[in-house]
Amino acid sequence: MIAVRTTVKGEPDVLTFTRVFEYDTRDEEIFFSSVAMIEEKLRCGMRVNVNEALILFSSHVAKSIRAGGQDRAIRDSAAKILSPETVLIGVAETLQQIAFEATIDDKPVRNIILKDPIAASDYLVAG
Repeated sequence: MIAVRTTVKGEPDVLTFTRVFEYDTRDEEIFFSSVAMIEEKLRCGMRVNVNEALILFSSHVAKSIRAGGQDRAIRDSAAKILSPETVLIGVAETLQQIAFEATIDDKPVRNIILKDPIAASDYLVAG
């Protein structure tokens, strides 16, 4: 069973929002098929949107918890999943902090917070 509740905070002008990914053992295939399609999109050089990025991060958290990963290791490895070059404009700014409340299988609830999971690029906006 996978139950991941994500709460997202972005720049001050972006409203905080929550997404829930909940799949019982029979439906997990749907979740991981979605992940595989998004990963294929990235392999083809396409950029992902906010919802696709959240699915990738949620999958990473779920797989890492299932594998017995420690919170710090999960946070550190999450920073390598996406870059500004692999997401659409505005995604990195929208996903400045993602808080996960995850229940995987019969393990206790884990709370993991990713801060700036998509490294800021070095571009400047002309003013």
